[in-house]
Amino acid sequence: MRLMHIIAAALAAAIVASTAVAEPLSYPESPRRPVQDAFHERVVAEDYRWLEKSDSSEAVAWISAQNRLTHGVIDALPNRQAIKRELLSMLGNGRASRFNFDVAGERLFALKRQPPKNQDALVVMNTNARLNTERVLLDPNRLDPSGKTTIDWFKTSRDGKLLAVSLSENGSEDGTLHLYRTDSGKPLTDVVPRVQFPTGGGSVAWSRDGKGIYYTRYPQGNERPAADANFYQQVYFHRLGTRAADDTYVIGKEFPRIAEVALIASEDGLHLLADVSNGDGGEHGFYLRSDQGPWRRIADYTDGIRHAEFGRDGRLYALALKGSPRGRIVAMALDDARTELPGAPTVVAESDAVIEAFLPTTSRLYVEVLLGGPSELRVHALDGRRLGMVEAQPITTVSLGARLAGDNILFSSESYLRAFAWYEYDGARRGARPLKTALSDAPAFASAGGLPGAEAVREFAVSKDGTRVPVDVVRMKGTPLDGAQPVLLTGYGGYGIAMRPHFSRNTVAWLRHGGVFAQAVLRGGGEFGEDWHLGGNLTRKQNVFDDFIASAELLVSRKYTRPERLAIEGGSNGGLLMGAVLVQRPELFRAVVSGVGIYDMMRVELTPNGAFNVTEFGSVQQPDDFKALLAYSPLHNVKDGTAYPAVLMTTGEHDGRVEPWMSYKMTARLQAANPKGHPVLLRVASDAGHGIGTSLASAVDEQADELAFLFWQLGMR
Repeated sequence: MRLMHIIAAALAAAIVASTAVAEPLSYPESPRRPVQDAFHERVVAEDYRWLEKSDSSEAVAWISAQNRLTHGVIDALPNRQAIKRELLSMLGNGRASRFNFDVAGERLFALKRQPPKNQDALVVMNTNARLNTERVLLDPNRLDPSGKTTIDWFKTSRDGKLLAVSLSENGSEDGTLHLYRTDSGKPLTDVVPRVQFPTGGGSVAWSRDGKGIYYTRYPQGNERPAADANFYQQVYFHRLGTRAADDTYVIGKEFPRIAEVALIASEDGLHLLADVSNGDGGEHGFYLRSDQGPWRRIADYTDGIRHAEFGRDGRLYALALKGSPRGRIVAMALDDARTELPGAPTVVAESDAVIEAFLPTTSRLYVEVLLGGPSELRVHALDGRRLGMVEAQPITTVSLGARLAGDNILFSSESYLRAFAWYEYDGARRGARPLKTALSDAPAFASAGGLPGAEAVREFAVSKDGTRVPVDVVRMKGTPLDGAQPVLLTGYGGYGIAMRPHFSRNTVAWLRHGGVFAQAVLRGGGEFGEDWHLGGNLTRKQNVFDDFIASAELLVSRKYTRPERLAIEGGSNGGLLMGAVLVQRPELFRAVVSGVGIYDMMRVELTPNGAFNVTEFGSVQQPDDFKALLAYSPLHNVKDGTAYPAVLMTTGEHDGRVEPWMSYKMTARLQAANPKGHPVLLRVASDAGHGIGTSLASAVDEQADELAFLFWQLGMR
């Protein structure tokens, strides 16, 4: 066996060497037109600002030429078509999964994903979740056979008779609200524009009588200058059967320019909560309205309140982080007009684990906690007494799904090695155990519901400042530590978002072909609480990149792989991560797949959604922030003549979260830096945005291109 591994490694090295000889490409012409900006008495230059005008004839021609080059190269790879066929076979046919539950009128509403359908449908069933009662209410695949219309979100009226649904096209997340009857699925005449956009999302809450909706609204007509079209989100009220133009303002003029509003109504409809985040950095304010009375602010943006849920006992429960970075749960009486959330009594104290989410039921409080990535579900009484834990397997991601009648809940469970599944649990029933439901079929690529023959291990890297950084490694049992394996390393590290164990088609495909998958748990995320998040945001963002580099070095030092067989991938904030580490340590990686990434930190805050990121990244207007941003800005740290790894940049024309020109400029700069080096390719999808709402067919095509690129660069079959 040892001899076979040596031969395989030698063959792979030969393949890599042979591809490197044939790699130099002839790139489309990208004129350098220097532009200079002054920041705090320092001049910063760049060459490709003309690509920001992406609808100009010159830029359109350039994008088209880059796409032709990319597809010409990747389509010609011998593995590409076989990879796509394999991915399609892994999807299966008719296997369904349901999610985003809403309970109303003693019925359970959900989105249903069922390949090979391009988009999720909206379905309803009895609250006992018996599938023989399920019927489709709204199917975007029938509304739009092209597969380009998606359901952003939906909300059901209290009696379950009406639905409010946001629909958008081409992955744009630019949503218009439509209303439907649930008995017939027929639409009402009401149509409300501009309720949803990638900058601040969107939300709806029904009035108690079901005759109107409170909804998030962006400026319309001449309400604001064009530059503010996707800012200043406010709340309006729409009475059914009236014109949207006549809707009435409710609240929001005092909200920040970069407000992101989530509306939550209590089960009895007597209370309405507005959760208002100040951009993406984790600052939340809360406004409460009781029984049509006046609004009152019950938490400010500096109070450290992160999330709130209405209980059934007349209290509002909230997650408090101030003074407790791993989180504690407080509860305030809704009928006490003097109490605010920061001063509310603590129900569940801070513990060894990070509180990620919670759900109060009739007599129980379910608390989802993180343990460095994996999670578990703890059960408390409403007075906070610990009653136990819901039975689960180790190294698992457990997520709360829906509150049913009494103390019944739906929760999900999955791991790196076990497929996603929904469970029903009644914490008030003596001896209760989780019951697996039929709400989610095991995917076609999950043998016996999982990945037999594989194992997941947790390693620890040591970052530049001595911080221990977990690295989860998934591999087939018996994989030798001889440095010969192709490894795909991913990470995120931002916004307090936790990277959790996840059963993935991409990971299974990678392991099937001899690869090893690794996921780094980086600062900036929320895996270890708010301190872990704050350790990687604002002027401390470089810690995220140091953590990832240390993770890659660990994989090499532990002989999982070597640099010429190490690939990395990430998207969005993870795309920024890819851009930063590839320019900081180009010799450490052989191939990079970077999706919808942020690469120009000098100009990101001038974009609509970039302004929402200031509370996470900082602003060039502040001297200390500027210094940190420039130090890691990927675009500004590319150096001519450097041997960079092979790079595949991906983006979508309709991305409202990260401007596509970020990828255009970074591609042009890398191609110019070393035109005879490893390939730098740009893939632009004309029917997609940031990835949310992309049709299944388009997503599979992109995944096939990415895997074909990585197989090519790492010498995989």
